[in-house]
Amino acid sequence: MNSIDLTGRVAIVTGGARGLGAATARRFIDSGARVSIWDIDADLIAQTVGELGAGARGQVVELTDEAAVARAAAELVAAEGRIDILVNNAGITGGNGKLWDLQPDVWRSVLEVNLIAPYLTCRAVVPGMLAQGYGRIVNIASIAGKEGNPNASHYSASKAGLIGLTKSLAKEVAGTGIIVNAVTPAAARTPIFDQMSQEHIDYMLAKIPLNRFLEPHEAAAMIAWLASEECSFSTGAVFDLSGGRAVY
Repeated sequence: MNSIDLTGRVAIVTGGARGLGAATARRFIDSGARVSIWDIDADLIAQTVGELGAGARGQVVELTDEAAVARAAAELVAAEGRIDILVNNAGITGGNGKLWDLQPDVWRSVLEVNLIAPYLTCRAVVPGMLAQGYGRIVNIASIAGKEGNPNASHYSASKAGLIGLTKSLAKEVAGTGIIVNAVTPAAARTPIFDQMSQEHIDYMLAKIPLNRFLEPHEAAAMIAWLASEECSFSTGAVFDLSGGRAVY
């Protein structure tokens, strides 16, 4: 494993209790950061924090609740003194179906978790990053946000929106010491697969030239670099993690 220096940095990883989020938290801690996992499942947070050990803490946060997000950010600053890194990783798929078959409440819930929540977390932490003159934000979008997956209009739209949010925010904070980027993973075999049909999983695999799914540690490696001081000129960018599916 290559060494990435995050010594002394304080990071938030949303949805960090499992999957790509947990792998990212592990890589951050191994790189010297202190990480707060923001998730909704208290028991799973406790389990993951126990596995990660020193350097990890957990906060139960309803990410779609403006007051809850603001309160969690304030609590973390009170405990650690600062927030240097935000990884917006939490997301849901909302299942699969034709646009006209998906219920409006399901569509809205996917947009709330995948797009509104990152807006709220960025809104909560960016002022502090501006005040300290440093910050790194990494938004976990999806290849679906570039290409639009059939039978996943809600998920695809939410991730396309997150890409747009990334580009806009990056321009708004350019020159302040804050860098904002997105990654667009193809599917990784994580618990999120439980929300998908086997037909949809097979479709995604068939589209990947490397003919395998993304490994969580591979995503964590790229995210760790984007969260580091070494990533100093790329901002508003979208980094491919699709196994060759979409190299743009």
